Amino acid sequence: MIKVAIADDHQTLIDGICLRLESDENIDMKFFATNGREFLKKLRETPVDIVITDIKMPKMDGVSLTRQIRKEFSDIKIVVLSMFDQIDAVKKMVDAEVNGYILKTSPLDELIIALKEIYDGTDYFDDHLEGISELFTKDSKSEKSKLSQTEKEILDLIAEGKTSQEIADIRESAVSTIDTHRRNMSHKLGLYGKGELLRYAMDKKYKFD
Repeated sequence: MIKVAIADDHQTLIDGICLRLESDENIDMKFFATNGREFLKKLRETPVDIVITDIKMPKMDGVSLTRQIRKEFSDIKIVVLSMFDQIDAVKKMVDAEVNGYILKTSPLDELIIALKEIYDGTDYFDDHLEGISELFTKDSKSEKSKLSQTEKEILDLIAEGKTSQEIADIRESAVSTIDTHRRNMSHKLGLYGKGELLRYAMDKKYKFD
């Protein structure tokens, strides 16, 4: 059971998120607060696995809240849920060491997916955050060793412009399996924006022996 708490100053949004989270048997919604200072006080009383926070909030904003949580609760995962898609805003939260960033314009189902992947140890950044890969340092000399042989073969097919369905047909596997490989490759290579993996594959023109 994933224990979750929300920090956001929009009560209507909180109500909607709580309703969606409570419908998932794997998620336990513990508490919420409408400002960072109040949230931190509640968190000290009721620790959780994952914190969902907005950036702009009264009394203590999301950046300050994240930094304080990092000081006091190193094991807690943090995911941003915000309207801000500007790279500067995302960078502030990445620098504060969040584990994910989801746009409020995305379906709530994506937030559910993010919570589960983050809980399992994988960072999750919204596909619609263009240019976010620039925020992550990549060592080009070690990129080849990061990928498994299967991932290298799939990356070749992506470079050829194949869709997940076409790759699944070629490899005689499920589309969901290919999509999982795509997410894993993106994470390993630090590629988080929509279409970044395709651009990376076409640019590198990977051909592994």
